Amino acid sequence: MRRTLLLLALAGIVLSHPPAVAQSLAITGGTVYPVSGPAIPKGTVLIVDGRITAVGPDLPIPAGATVVDATGKWVTPGLFNAQTSLGLTEVGSGGNANETSADGQDQVAASFQPWLAYNPRSVLIPSNRDYGVTTVAVWPDGNLVAGQGAVIDLGGATLAEALVQAPVGMFGRLEGNGSAGVGARGELIGKLKELLDDTRVFMKNRSAYDAAKLRAFAFRRVDLEAMIPVVTGRLPLVLAVDQAADILTALELARSYQLKLVLYGAAEGWMVAPQIAAARVPVMAGAMNNVPRSFTSLGSRQDNPALLRRAGVQVVLIGNAGGDEELFNVRNIRFEAGNAVGYGMTWDDALAAVTQAPASVFGVSDRVGTLQAGREGNVVVWSGDPFEFATRAEHVYVRGVEDTAPSRQEILTERYKTLPPSYDTPR
Repeated sequence: MRRTLLLLALAGIVLSHPPAVAQSLAITGGTVYPVSGPAIPKGTVLIVDGRITAVGPDLPIPAGATVVDATGKWVTPGLFNAQTSLGLTEVGSGGNANETSADGQDQVAASFQPWLAYNPRSVLIPSNRDYGVTTVAVWPDGNLVAGQGAVIDLGGATLAEALVQAPVGMFGRLEGNGSAGVGARGELIGKLKELLDDTRVFMKNRSAYDAAKLRAFAFRRVDLEAMIPVVTGRLPLVLAVDQAADILTALELARSYQLKLVLYGAAEGWMVAPQIAAARVPVMAGAMNNVPRSFTSLGSRQDNPALLRRAGVQVVLIGNAGGDEELFNVRNIRFEAGNAVGYGMTWDDALAAVTQAPASVFGVSDRVGTLQAGREGNVVVWSGDPFEFATRAEHVYVRGVEDTAPSRQEILTERYKTLPPSYDTPR
């Protein structure tokens, strides 16, 4: 079937993906890693109408169900990459191909909702999904407060079909750089406090603000409105911060303002892991890079996620190798997990860090991240250990549907397998 689709594409026939139709599906015989519990040898995952209905050994197969024999295979939840711009940034072109940053005002764009520009037909989605990634969080970038993020499944023909939940967090930074509009971290922290204080005043005095009887704010009304869920603790504030001293500042800021904080990057998090664990603050960190990007990350080390987890911190693994891991190489999240294991994290913790942990941190654990009854049918059948380089994702289901249309990479690979007769082979 896939080869037929490839030939059609190569012949110039435009491929339109058929509408996603959920099916009754039984994945049987493989070793099932539900994440929510111990591994199940020779287990079965039943999916009906896009949702998991049962997981366990020796389950009865519903009449008419499609049976996938996973004997000798590994079965896991679909991987969840929690830091991407997938569907927001396209292959470079002459026009605007990047929807991840907003102008805002005074380096604050809290009201920015980048997922509204999400392109479910991006050519980058199939190639990443084919490697076992079924769910992503998409985030904005730039500015002191860049805007809000969303969780999206890599299936469906429209944003409405793909969206899992939005917003799931507010992205900001405690790193003094040009995109934050300041030259020193002390100034940035003061500016962030001003935004939080102004939001509190605005929230309590809206009628006075509407009647022009309240002092002027440095920030737009739409941004103050967007910050209300943050200052009331309903929406996580995801702060990019690396230096140990700045991490402690972020923890104190969260304590003082009663914020639901998530640390992003945290290159020197291992230095203050006990304090992070005591504050019950999750950390989004990678395990592929130990080269400092700046003075604030001199303490970078590849076992940072392992040390954080060992201290009791909830860790969400993200890409930090600097190789377009938020876009072209979203699929490399499984190698982040494998690298984390190589540097001391347990295999089970690494699997949770790319499935259950991001779902829990961003409030969608009732939808994705584990293989449990009631969860979406986001399931991957692997040829072996998913963290091994040579392992292939043999079947990838998003809400119970496997999209077998060829990716752009497959089309190009097929095209250049046979060179035209006029091609001169270099000698």
